[in-house]
This record gives sequence, C-alpha cells and structure tokens, in this order.
Amino acid sequence: MLLIPAIDLKEGKCVRLRQGRMEEATVYGDDPVAMAKHWVELGARRLHVVDLDGAKQGRPVHLDVIERIRAAVPPEVELQVGGGVRDEETIQELLNIGVDYVVLGTQAIRDPHFVKEVAPEFPGHILVAIDARGERAAVDGWSKLSRHKVVDLAKRFEAEGAEAIIYTDIERDGTLSGPNTQAVAKLAEAISIPVIASGGIRSLDDVRALGQLVTLGVMGAITGRAIYEGTLDFAEAVKLAEQF
Repeated sequence: MLLIPAIDLKEGKCVRLRQGRMEEATVYGDDPVAMAKHWVELGARRLHVVDLDGAKQGRPVHLDVIERIRAAVPPEVELQVGGGVRDEETIQELLNIGVDYVVLGTQAIRDPHFVKEVAPEFPGHILVAIDARGERAAVDGWSKLSRHKVVDLAKRFEAEGAEAIIYTDIERDGTLSGPNTQAVAKLAEAISIPVIASGGIRSLDDVRALGQLVTLGVMGAITGRAIYEGTLDFAEAVKLAEQF
C-alpha cells in the first residue's frame, strides 16, 4: 500500500484544513518544495498536491509551485495533483509540467460527461476524488452537498475510464479521529478500480487498519495532519504500509 503525503497549497504556503474549511487552515510551512523533498527523503513514492486556492477559484493558481516540486523530486516519485481542474486544457497543462495523475473533483460530479470525455483523451492519468459527508458527495471545495451517492458515482466513474477513486470522509479529514474503514471497504468492494483512502489517519494502527483492506482494492492512503503534527512517524508508517 502506498502512503501518500498531502501537500495542500494556500497562498503559496503548505497548509492543512479541518473538515475542508478554508477558515480553519493551519500553516505548516512557507516552502512547499522543501516539504515535498522532506517527505520523499523519508520514503514517499507519491505525493498528493492540492491547489486549495485553485479549487476555490475554479482554475489552478499554483502551477509554478507544482512545477518546482516536480523539478525538485526524483522522476520516479509520482505526483497526483488536483484543485481547480475544470477543462481539458488544464489537464494537459498539468501533464506538460510532469504531473503523473490529475485529480478531478467538482467538475466530475457536476458535469456527467466530463470524465467520459477526458479519460480516453488522457488514459491512465485521471483520478476522481469523491469527498463524502455520509453517503453523499460534496462539491466546491467541500462547501456544498450534491444529490449523488458515493458508490453510485464511483461505479459511473469506473465505467467512464477513471484510473482510481480517491475517497475522503470530510467529517474525519484533518481531525486525527481515525479513518472511516467501513465506508472505504464498502466502496472498494463495490468497484474494481483501486481506491485511495483519505481522512482521519492518526497512528500506525490506522495505517495497519487500511492495509488490511488492500485485498479489497485499497491501493493507497493519503495522510496530512498526522505527519505534520507528529502523531504519525512517516518513515515508520511507510515501512508498515509497504508490508501490505
């Protein structure tokens, strides 16, 4: 299982939100590039970068930072990037600067044809993020609930060619309250493409609990606040995750 550090960009800084609220941002560093290099040195094989300002504005704001992160880490370290991706041009722009996977969120849920159109154009590069409150998906930087159920959406995105689903339990994100393993397992069992879990990881026990779901199709887990605040030793957690 991949353990994937989150690097959330807001006003050029590395931050973490609590339950997706922009007003509850904790700044963890002024240099996202140095932060990316730090996690790679501790064993990260993939980085999860989110342009929070881009998500709010509907277009990427931190392309320069993302490009500098790509240049600063080894080519074999994968980058998955989201936030403000609303059209094919933006996807191409991200891939052009060396991003490996583009994460679609709001636009994928709002426009029923978007994933179907772009996945064949960029095969193997499209991940879809489903951010959930209960069984329903949220949009617009998690500020609004859609009418769609998580499992139904995931099945649709699988059929349309998504490479994997990133599932975030918003209520747990940034809270260090433990991942929603029951919901992650339910989703992984419902689809055949991989699931990347996000939200709530605090400890090695949480990494171990998600690792138990690898056989169901969970291929990775994103961690943020736990590694920034030190409740999870990232290097140790990577070694544990790689056992699954």
